[in-house]
Amino acid sequence: MASRFLDTLHKHVLLFDGAMGTSIHSCADCTTQDYLGRDNCTDILVKSRPDMIQRIHETFLLAGADVVETDTFGSNKLVGADFDPEMVAWTRELNKLGAQIARAACDKHSTKNQPRFVAGSMGPGTKLITLGNTDWESMLDSYCEQALGLIDGGVDCFMIETCQDLLQVKCAINACIDALAQSGRTVNDIPILVSVTMETTGTMLLGSDMAAVVNALKPFPIASLGLNCATGPVEMAEHIAYLAKHWDRAVSVIPNAGLPILLDGRTEYPLGADAFASAMRRFIEQYNIDIVGGCCGTTPQHIQEVRNVLGESRARTPRITTAQAPACSSLYSMTEFKQDNSFLIVAERTNANGSRKFKRLLDEEQWDQLVGMAREEMKDGSHLLDVCVDFVGRNGVTDMAEFVSRVVRQVNAPLMLDSTESPVLEAGLKRSAGRCIVNSINLEDGEGRMDTVCPLLKRYGAACVALTIDEDPQAGMAKTAQRKLEIATRIHDLFTRKWGLDENDLIFDPLTFTIATGNEDDRALGYQTLDGIELIAKQFPNCGIILGLSNISFGLKPSARTVLNTVFLVEARKRGLTAAIVHFSKLLPKNRIPQEQWEAAEWLIFDRRGDTRPDGKPAEFDPLLYYISLFPDGEEQKVEKKGMADLPLEERLQRHIIDGDDGVLAESLTEAMTKYEPLVIINDYLLAGMKTVGELFGAGTMQLPFVLQSAGVMKKAVAFLQPFMAKKGVAEKPKATIVLATVAGDVHDIGKNLVDIILSNNGFKVHNIGIKQSLQQIIDAWKSTGADTIGMSGLLVKSVTVMEQNLKQLNELNIRVPIMLGGAALTRHYAESHLRGVYNGPLYYGKDAFEGLSVCNALADGTLAKVDAEISARLTKRAEVDAKVGQRLEAADSAIATAPGRSDVDQNIPVPKPPFMGDRLVESIDLDAIYPYVNKIALYRGQWGFKRGDMTEEQHEALIRDTAEPIFERLKAQCKQESILRPAVVYGFFPCASQANDLVVYDPTDPERELERFTFPRQIARQSLCISDFFRPANSGERDVVAFHCVTMGIEVSHRAKQLFERNEYTEYLYLHGMGVECAEALAELWHKRIRAELGIGNDDSPRLKELFTQKYRGSRYSFGYPACPEMSDQEKLFRLLKPERIGCHLSENWQIDPEQSTSAIIVHHPEAKYFAI
Repeated sequence: MASRFLDTLHKHVLLFDGAMGTSIHSCADCTTQDYLGRDNCTDILVKSRPDMIQRIHETFLLAGADVVETDTFGSNKLVGADFDPEMVAWTRELNKLGAQIARAACDKHSTKNQPRFVAGSMGPGTKLITLGNTDWESMLDSYCEQALGLIDGGVDCFMIETCQDLLQVKCAINACIDALAQSGRTVNDIPILVSVTMETTGTMLLGSDMAAVVNALKPFPIASLGLNCATGPVEMAEHIAYLAKHWDRAVSVIPNAGLPILLDGRTEYPLGADAFASAMRRFIEQYNIDIVGGCCGTTPQHIQEVRNVLGESRARTPRITTAQAPACSSLYSMTEFKQDNSFLIVAERTNANGSRKFKRLLDEEQWDQLVGMAREEMKDGSHLLDVCVDFVGRNGVTDMAEFVSRVVRQVNAPLMLDSTESPVLEAGLKRSAGRCIVNSINLEDGEGRMDTVCPLLKRYGAACVALTIDEDPQAGMAKTAQRKLEIATRIHDLFTRKWGLDENDLIFDPLTFTIATGNEDDRALGYQTLDGIELIAKQFPNCGIILGLSNISFGLKPSARTVLNTVFLVEARKRGLTAAIVHFSKLLPKNRIPQEQWEAAEWLIFDRRGDTRPDGKPAEFDPLLYYISLFPDGEEQKVEKKGMADLPLEERLQRHIIDGDDGVLAESLTEAMTKYEPLVIINDYLLAGMKTVGELFGAGTMQLPFVLQSAGVMKKAVAFLQPFMAKKGVAEKPKATIVLATVAGDVHDIGKNLVDIILSNNGFKVHNIGIKQSLQQIIDAWKSTGADTIGMSGLLVKSVTVMEQNLKQLNELNIRVPIMLGGAALTRHYAESHLRGVYNGPLYYGKDAFEGLSVCNALADGTLAKVDAEISARLTKRAEVDAKVGQRLEAADSAIATAPGRSDVDQNIPVPKPPFMGDRLVESIDLDAIYPYVNKIALYRGQWGFKRGDMTEEQHEALIRDTAEPIFERLKAQCKQESILRPAVVYGFFPCASQANDLVVYDPTDPERELERFTFPRQIARQSLCISDFFRPANSGERDVVAFHCVTMGIEVSHRAKQLFERNEYTEYLYLHGMGVECAEALAELWHKRIRAELGIGNDDSPRLKELFTQKYRGSRYSFGYPACPEMSDQEKLFRLLKPERIGCHLSENWQIDPEQSTSAIIVHHPEAKYFAI
């Protein structure tokens, strides 16, 4: 019988109901006795309180829902076992009851024009196969029993929802198919719907991204794929955009009522019905979504508002989709079969028949080392792993199960499961969450092998390799091009017609054989394979073609094999080869193979003998013998790398510093002391290395992390030499002594500490006295140390003012010590043109640590006059610029007098409705939810200093991929495991209104009582903008709403960073400090997104997370100290409103938040609000 549900889905957008759990917990007549002694087991209520469950269904049907889900989310045997055996025994009955109750409600409210449907809810349970909590067989049995009960009760479809593990999804789908078969039905009668849960991290719970989800589930006969739970609609946008583009069937969106928050010990969902419906409108209208509904926190009011958006009946609008490229996938991500600029590289060493090491480790059951081999194969450039565990004397099923269950979690690699035994293949398929490739099928026993393997491909959604072998007793293994095509054609027909499988999932292996035997019959095997590849590629362009590459060179010595394999691969790719099973690191680029060897390999492949022999070769020329002669014994190709120990001593000492290499540092220094005094080693060689480091940094060819690595080695070298100097009564005399300090009120110390590192490792004595230092503390340190100069640093604009005040006080005290100034807010022009005029002594600006080093070297050498002359020359050239600046300021002063009172910003924007008024504290925030919002450009280039410099774009991308990304991943794990980052937020919504340039914030409990008043500057030109313009005027008759937040990553990260600095672990100090700062910014970005969602304006967010960094969303977030709100003292007002002291935040005397890894903002909802200059 044709499914009416499917027919309706094809014609109309369907509205599912809201949250069953939320509804149950809001029922005043639900008592603890209703749970029959099973705490919070809502599934039991279909047995104890069918009246209440039907009433809930009917409230959603009355609100306009087309579909209600059964109260059977956890009614499966695995979940039942968490309670008691009786619950397990009731599984089928509970599901039948749940379906019957929903059926009764739907029948009551169905009409001819609006039929109502029952979806059988099947949740993820409490155990996942990939995590090893259960196995495929147990889960299959559990879900099958549930599905049978739902069928008994009369469901119209299955909804496999809140899925957290792709392997769990595959198992549940198969359970439904098996249950339907037992009931004499198919998916055309009762269709299967799937809904996965994407966490705030951007992936499923176990790490699968949306591309992997689509790839893994595409082969299965499911009617729809979508998202539900975990997040609100705003957070789902990026994933829905991907599904709408790449999923060729119905798409469902069933979000929570916003991101949940914990308030007074209870979970709340802040998104109101209007805002929820507004967000859903975007999915319906922009992406033509087919199924909408609500998950946790959604009520009949939410569903009613979505019904108002849909109208009585909304016709389904077909989407134009772009099919995902044919691919396989790991648990985590997808890998396309056809690579744009390469071939699909299948690692060959995770194969007991191809690697002695793998076979030995497998026999010893060294599982961790086996996984390590897999990891190394991927690191070497492979795209997926060929996994074969077959060898005599071991249980292949057990070995495959054990290895695959480990490798799928620990290595991001799709798997090619390689075995002649179907049970071994199935053992791997049952444990692979991603989409595998099976290796292989053939016709050696007629259609028998395909009849065994093809059902596995359908059941587990796998692709397949097909060998060109048939049952011919003499020529079964096809060796000629025509035979290869003939067998490939027969396999293709069976694969697509008999088994109904997609030809895009078929990869032909036309077989390659060694051409190194010298047998006459084997001479042509190379070019026959190449011709066969070309014929198959032309006949079946949608199929892939793969070879076990190393077979071509079997029998040759390793160096000869490397060259022949490389040349044959190049020729095969020209003909249409798309993949190869190969040890990729054993291939060579063409420019590293002598031309003579390359040509000889081509002659061997194409059997250039007799009339086809190369010009100039004798009639008896044999390309095999000639090729072998090019690789004589004892001349194996080796890539020699000149090691540190091979360098001359003096060069080696410098290379230790330049390369940041302490590998044989002690040995080098010990050897050097037999020739030089320790002080000579430091001054003439080690410092020379540091000088080169500075030059490389200045030229843009060395990035900051490597500079700090060099400084760390320098510190170790000096520490090694110091005891020997002390024994001889020799002390290392510093070039000069410097006192460094961050000025009062400023907690930022990264810049100052970098100066400390560079100076102290270039022969200077540094007294780094810390942050928030008053002038008196600085003077005391200068006097007590007898320092030659003082360096003052500060990040804030306010800190520049403090510096100027310090300079004036130094004048009053008649102190003329040379001063160095630096920091993010200070410019060279201001320091050299203004502050030099303020101070009566020498004053210099340091853009970075190396410019500070240059100034200090001039101080030590007595050449400051040269630096003074350079400054004078710059100031002379700037005279004209200064004059123009003065004219501009005069024009600005005139403009201020005539500036209009208010811009033309729209004052009639509807005021969003916040979920609450007042402030809230949030402390339980998962770091994994924050990490996706880290701006990697700001982190890698800004904080860590991995700048492009003079590198090509490709070189810089490689640096980021190979160096910065692994550091980020390592720190993410470390910060979470060791609780280094401790995120917390205070935020709130307040009624407000504007009065000219003022924003007035009112008491949430008394909208007429003024709490705070912020005064903002107004543009003197352009649009005459002011932040207050983005809010309704006080005389408009309606209060507007403003949000504030303050976020922090806690004090622990500052403590840890300080410890690293004190241990001279400079590079790690840089990394951790930057990580903390950017994670605070990421938390601010995340919470701003959450505030937009709670205000109901989040549907304007770009679905691409990266675009949020460029304000691709509605409204704006302004932090104090920036042009539009420059008054730092306004932080006090924000602190009075939000009370951030509750999360450990405090204000310095300059109104800076301590800890440093914290930030605050005023959040504006107006669509015209963007960053602007005054």
